[in-house]
Amino acid sequence: MNFFGYTLLIFLILFLLLLLTMCGRKDHPGIRRLYGCHYAHRGLHGPRAPENSMAAFKAALIRGYGIELDVHLMKDGKLAVIHDASLKRTAGVDVNIEDLTLPELADYRLEGTEETIPTFEQVLELYAGKAPIIIELKPVRKNHAALAKAVCEVLKTYKGAYCIESFDPRCLLWLKKHKPGIIRGQLSQNFFKSKDKLSPVIKFLLTNNLLNFLTQPDFIAYRFEHRKTFSVAVCKKFWKMTCIGWTIKDPEMQKDVVKERWLSIFEGFKPQQ
Repeated sequence: MNFFGYTLLIFLILFLLLLLTMCGRKDHPGIRRLYGCHYAHRGLHGPRAPENSMAAFKAALIRGYGIELDVHLMKDGKLAVIHDASLKRTAGVDVNIEDLTLPELADYRLEGTEETIPTFEQVLELYAGKAPIIIELKPVRKNHAALAKAVCEVLKTYKGAYCIESFDPRCLLWLKKHKPGIIRGQLSQNFFKSKDKLSPVIKFLLTNNLLNFLTQPDFIAYRFEHRKTFSVAVCKKFWKMTCIGWTIKDPEMQKDVVKERWLSIFEGFKPQQ
């Protein structure tokens, strides 16, 4: 074999290894339960129904939508449904949800309404298997293992369809080791286009789904505007992984989601079921 042949062989081996790093877990028996439904981003929120509020979740359920929600672990081990760790944006107070306990949730109103921060259990009781739920784990202060464990403990008796996702691969690793039966997904985007304070190496790994071989996700949830990447194409077309697009903000983008056979997490409009 000449120099060109050796070079080509090395290139092919490296290319194969690259493809293998993006491989997820295939054919989870419950993944199809997530199909046939659109997911309201933080509930079907609006002027009188703040994001991640019971009012927003009720509005989504009335219309038959699934929901995407965010879960944080509080100081007393209870689970709060809210996006940001800080309550500054959502409740106007510079307090972190991780420093609060369950009784204190009633002290904070969301976006100037009478709505308070719901618990994870409250949302599960409302949905009660009537539509699927996408649960995003929001680890803070290296509490990824404790958060994942607490969420799974609450879900032990829940009978409805759900999946768990996170930007943090450590959450998926915990699920893979301790709760392999749960559908798990890697959240991602092009981190080089975001304001996340991550090192260039971490941005490169997460943007390109290069930790999939470790976490073995059942799906990837990718920022839909950033989907035109090599790694997303490999995950979807080569490895046949389920893809969920976030956040879909208008009917035209929804048409692309349907055409490309993604699931959608939507916001700001009401897609037809």
